Amino acid sequence: MKLWGGRFTKEENQEVHEFNESLSFDRRLYREDIEGSIAHVTMLARQGIVSEADRDAIIAGLEGILADIEEGKLEFTKEYEDIHSFVEAHLTERIGEAGKRLHTGRSRNDQVALDMKLYCRRQAEETAALVKDLQKALLKIMEENLETYMPGFTHLQKAQPVTLAHHVGAYFEMFERDRGRLADLNRRLNQCPLGAGALAGTTYPLDREYTAQLLGFAGPTYNSMDSVADRDYLIEFLSALSIIAMHLSRFSEEIIIWNSNEYRFVELDDAYSTGSSIMPQKKNPDIAELVRGKTGRVYGALVALLTTMKGLPLAYNKDMQEDKEMAFDAIDTVKDCLTLFTGMVSTMAFCRDAMAASARNGFTNATDAADYLVNKGVPFRDAHGIVGQLVLYCIGKGIALDDMTLEEYKAVSPVFEEDIYDAIALRTCVEKRTTIGAPGPEAMRKVLQACRARLEEN
Repeated sequence: MKLWGGRFTKEENQEVHEFNESLSFDRRLYREDIEGSIAHVTMLARQGIVSEADRDAIIAGLEGILADIEEGKLEFTKEYEDIHSFVEAHLTERIGEAGKRLHTGRSRNDQVALDMKLYCRRQAEETAALVKDLQKALLKIMEENLETYMPGFTHLQKAQPVTLAHHVGAYFEMFERDRGRLADLNRRLNQCPLGAGALAGTTYPLDREYTAQLLGFAGPTYNSMDSVADRDYLIEFLSALSIIAMHLSRFSEEIIIWNSNEYRFVELDDAYSTGSSIMPQKKNPDIAELVRGKTGRVYGALVALLTTMKGLPLAYNKDMQEDKEMAFDAIDTVKDCLTLFTGMVSTMAFCRDAMAASARNGFTNATDAADYLVNKGVPFRDAHGIVGQLVLYCIGKGIALDDMTLEEYKAVSPVFEEDIYDAIALRTCVEKRTTIGAPGPEAMRKVLQACRARLEEN
């Protein structure tokens, strides 16, 4: 069924139909399409544009279609062009003439804009909930590892000692920003485009404020051309998804490194690992690797839509049909990645002894040795040079700073005393960092309290 056939004298070429149709992918918008149609006809009846009897018949018909789709009784068949024609055709088939009145005062242009906004709003909320679930899993790790010492890195080189709680807390903050972006997106997309028509509104006395209210929007959009031409909200959503995917990928990369034989910081649960078809000893971090790999797929959807939109004049153009397939895929991909990643981090075991040993053997306490000298009155630049000599000496002997004798320390600088060993102990190095945002347990407990509060208030 075509909604536009009256002006044409020939049937559409079948190949044109197949190239032009969108039902094969926009059928996932059936709920939003029906939800919008119910609100639209409710408003039409309130305005006296259609009768209350027609309204009731249309709503009953739409609710029946929705139920039949969800129960698998109504199949999507390829003779329909899109989800809008599918729903309208079945509605008219079921209730007769009244079904033909549903489209009064609207166009597929504002209809699909509405459907996509409703869909994005719902998906953004579901994605934010999954991010929050991941944050809860990270918070649990943080609470249990305030004194799990490990090396912090810059340039993939061991830098200073931190705790696992502090390291994981960095990702908690990334995902907190992600939730903020999703909430911010919702504030901007939450204007209702229905009633904008094809591009210039309509002569029917629609109550667009009432329609917006019925659909949970803050209000109607203010320009009918922008209403049907706007896909900024979807670009923003894909941008937010891309950043989430990037954060997941960064964390995945670290887990992959930590899972290697060279690090052995983590042991992945068997349920989230795979083996090799030829090497029986292998236990591969496939989930982390797939999450890392799928990030490019999400980026692709964002770049594709930006490219599609960059040269389009006002108002609606058929190019904009290309907003859906890759967006749907990106949404599904990120939600799947969040679910699996949360399961993976919730079940992996941390090898605390290996983490602490790595921190001790990587000169991560060198800065604290320099601070020790500064506190003894040595200028920092001189202290930096002295500790550099110590590190070079240790590398030559294959030992750590902790392994040096006091005589060896004094051979480089007479300022060193017996208290150097306590000063450069991992616990000391971490505990004396007490400013907010630092890894010390005192500071971290305040941060954990703030993290819990943020999860509860949102």
